[in-house]
Amino acid sequence: MTARRQFMHTVQAAIGRRGTRANRFEDIFPEPETTRVADRLKTLSKRSKKQQLELLSRLTARGQPLNLKVVAVPDPGAAAEFIAGLVHAREPEWGGKKQIAAWQHPLIAQLELEKVLQPDGIPVMLAPGDGLQNQSEPVGRHREQVVGSFIGVTAADYCLADTATLVMRTRPGQPRSTSLVPSIHVAVIRLNQVLADLQEFYTVLRGDLQSGREGLTNCLTFISGPSKTGDIELVMVHGAHGPRELNIVVVTG
Repeated sequence: MTARRQFMHTVQAAIGRRGTRANRFEDIFPEPETTRVADRLKTLSKRSKKQQLELLSRLTARGQPLNLKVVAVPDPGAAAEFIAGLVHAREPEWGGKKQIAAWQHPLIAQLELEKVLQPDGIPVMLAPGDGLQNQSEPVGRHREQVVGSFIGVTAADYCLADTATLVMRTRPGQPRSTSLVPSIHVAVIRLNQVLADLQEFYTVLRGDLQSGREGLTNCLTFISGPSKTGDIELVMVHGAHGPRELNIVVVTG
């Protein structure tokens, strides 16, 4: 018996398993029943405004222990006002200059942040889109702009109420760095993007893949609260590997 086989035999004996045959993927992760998936999608499509607001309340409650702030606003204009208030109330941790990095996204465009912040002379650095992705100079310049920004403004694909988790695909014009590098992250979403849990999200994603829509991009990020760690002397520290503050702005109108 080789050392590797002896090691595997010891592990198998310890967990009460015999043999070396690997389980098939289908055995471990069976396909969900078609009717169950269809019922769940039907439930999502018929969710009432009252039910959506109940999910929002759950999201708000679940976010509090994570040091995550959820703010409900009636329209994109109010979302822009909240971000402007945040810009005025907070100071950059380094550099001294107030600057914002933002995604190119239809909902973010409706905020008109450049117009809202223009009187204060605060620049909004938009990520390069499809036409600039193959040009190293604009992309490299935007990386410097993100590093110099103290607030990153993004949208998101979904938000899971049970775990207060943002789900974000990375696309041209919507880089991960905007949500990762600045010390404050603001994510703006609509009320109907709030799902109950991972089961609902995976149901939607499965339908996305099967219908030939976008499906998975090159990066899918799950974010539950600001960056945090308790590695050193079990003391919780925020901002260890990313933003120390996360605000989710939900447009309910």
